[in-house]
Amino acid sequence: MIVRISGEDQYRLDGDEAGRLNELDNRVLQAIERGDEAGFSEAFRALLDHVRSHGTPVADDDLETSDVILPPPDLTLAEAAGEFTGDGLIPD
Repeated sequence: MIVRISGEDQYRLDGDEAGRLNELDNRVLQAIERGDEAGFSEAFRALLDHVRSHGTPVADDDLETSDVILPPPDLTLAEAAGEFTGDGLIPD
């Protein structure tokens, strides 16, 4: 699975990471639905940190199609309300 963090890099993650990414994505979505700014910031940071720490950066010259594109780290709660909808950003 290839995950891009907008404004950063792409990361290759093992397929078994999809479940954990979905859990983290759901935490972000729940915080957005509650309008919880602090909860959103914490959950979104945890999602991005998980991708960075469990993924392997894809080389710049390796043209891979992203399976998931995550918003940039400076995303606000207001902006996130338009990005994370329904089931979130990580496909089940």
